[in-house]
Amino acid sequence: MLKSHHIKGAIEAGCDEVGRGCLAGPVVAAAVILPQDYTLEGLTDSKKLTEKKRLALEIIIKKDALAYAVAYVDHTEIDKINILNASFLAMTNAIKQLKLSPTHLLIDGNKFKSDLTLPYTCMIKGDSRYASIAAASILAKNSRDQFMKDQHELHPHYDWNNNKGYPTKKHRAGIEIHGTTEIHRKSFQLLAKQLTLDL
Repeated sequence: MLKSHHIKGAIEAGCDEVGRGCLAGPVVAAAVILPQDYTLEGLTDSKKLTEKKRLALEIIIKKDALAYAVAYVDHTEIDKINILNASFLAMTNAIKQLKLSPTHLLIDGNKFKSDLTLPYTCMIKGDSRYASIAAASILAKNSRDQFMKDQHELHPHYDWNNNKGYPTKKHRAGIEIHGTTEIHRKSFQLLAKQLTLDL
């Protein structure tokens, strides 16, 4: 069972992001404030759930949450400020969009940087430990997955409807044959390094 809170009585926003390891598209973050002592059967880290289960849970999360928000930082900004800073920015922007002001943040991962003055606690594997972070991971993943499915309709050569922009063989083969698109992250290593022998 996931924990419903870290600090009793605090208005806690759980925050998580998805898409850091992708070669294309935005990094997407969500922030979710759930009621105190909240439980939801099946709620866990989005990576452990099927798409069908994630989409079903999203409906319940949005209905039950006291507040939630999703924010994107696009490929251009990622190339400008690097993926780690872009992840922090996406989480910060999601928190700023919340309709209810949190008094404490629960951040998935081991570090966080922001212009917010709110107290926060970083939680390694927080999406498997805290309900609000798990909820945020689901909203962020569903939102980003849909974005990449839509992009697949425009750019069908990269298998984005399946890999969502991650560096799979099909994605890299698409880059090799068709080149890059406007949403590829140019600061990333888009093709695997080739080993050559001087014979």
